[in-house]
Amino acid sequence: MAEIKYDIIKNIGNLSTSPKGWSKELNIISWNGKEAKYDLRDWSPEHDKMGKGVTLSTEEMKKLKDLLNGLDF
Repeated sequence: MAEIKYDIIKNIGNLSTSPKGWSKELNIISWNGKEAKYDLRDWSPEHDKMGKGVTLSTEEMKKLKDLLNGLDF
């Protein structure tokens, strides 16, 4: 399996932290040297392990923001 390279450009925020210390974070990340995108996933405390997540372009993030703003919480 090929090594996955990533560079966390900016941490936008932490949504939650599990009892084991893993945190669900929204970051801007460059994966394998490609253009940085928004990324939402679980990270180990040392940021050396990650869970499955979702990566969104700026346009997808804008659409998600519009959808969330339309919800009534």
